[in-house]
Amino acid sequence: MKVMAANKLSVTMIKSKFGRLPRHQACLQGLGLRKINQTVEVLNTAENRGMINKIAFMLNVEEV
Repeated sequence: MKVMAANKLSVTMIKSKFGRLPRHQACLQGLGLRKINQTVEVLNTAENRGMINKIAFMLNVEEV
């Protein structure tokens, strides 16, 4: 039986999207982030984890 630590992650954008690679901007859009200091809650899935890992230098991530 698998036990998930948390179902959701709280993701906050701390750096600007301007001047970033198009792939990084697409990851921000996929996570639903538009503005600096905006926080969204996303499900803790492999897809979301992959986007978070790609742009980890731009985000603060906490388990909810």
